[in-house]
Amino acid sequence: MHALIEVLRLAFSDGAWFITDPDVEKVPVKELLTPAYLAKRASMFSADSSIPTIEHGSPAFTPSDTVYLSTSDPEGNACSFIISNYGGFGTAIIPKGCGFTLQNRGANFALSPPNHPNIFAPNKRPYHTIIPAMITNANDGSLHSCYGVMGGFMQPQGHVQVLMNMLVFGMDPQTALDAPRICIEATGGTKEGKTVHDEVFVEKGVPEDVIEGLRKLGHNIYVLEGYQTQMFGRGQVIRKHEEEGQLVYSAGTDLRGDGCAMPL
Repeated sequence: MHALIEVLRLAFSDGAWFITDPDVEKVPVKELLTPAYLAKRASMFSADSSIPTIEHGSPAFTPSDTVYLSTSDPEGNACSFIISNYGGFGTAIIPKGCGFTLQNRGANFALSPPNHPNIFAPNKRPYHTIIPAMITNANDGSLHSCYGVMGGFMQPQGHVQVLMNMLVFGMDPQTALDAPRICIEATGGTKEGKTVHDEVFVEKGVPEDVIEGLRKLGHNIYVLEGYQTQMFGRGQVIRKHEEEGQLVYSAGTDLRGDGCAMPL
């Protein structure tokens, strides 16, 4: 968990500066994925303590009003789909004669500094959190999983944790979704002129000794339960795999929300 928290902190720090509209600004994807840059970022990790400061910033953690759905067919086709107003009723603007509000995804433009890649500008898409996910098998490109974890800036954090649960820990979709999650606080404060993210929210169910271990490593831990667990997002998963020569579709729906998994 310590390694995961630190990786998420570094990822959000980079994302806050580099994620922008690639049609308007140059996004250095290749440079960010070079072994040299990754090694530089990895060198900041310590198994004995949390990273005190990380350059750049991180977007505000904002709960969102988002719907995610996943669907598949017997041929192995799948659709991973998200729709979102973003905050509450979005812009609160209802088009004449329609029964829905327009979204306010432009809320995540940067307003300062003036040279920020995600600075507000016309004909430009903002940094947003709409990331429906699809996993394919590396050997043949076939479908492995169609899934998503909605919830504002919890989305990428939920994606990583659910995917790790399935690929690393061998969990089935439902168990992967049920497992308690963590969420780093993405607003961040400032320390020595740099943005820091020192609040980590942990879902009730994580063992007490793990929580105390994280605190000893320097993490500012808050344990959430009940309705507060909305912070950890809501996910849906459809997985496709073979078992003893038989094609199997399995699915899971998040216990934190009101979705369902339904075979037809």
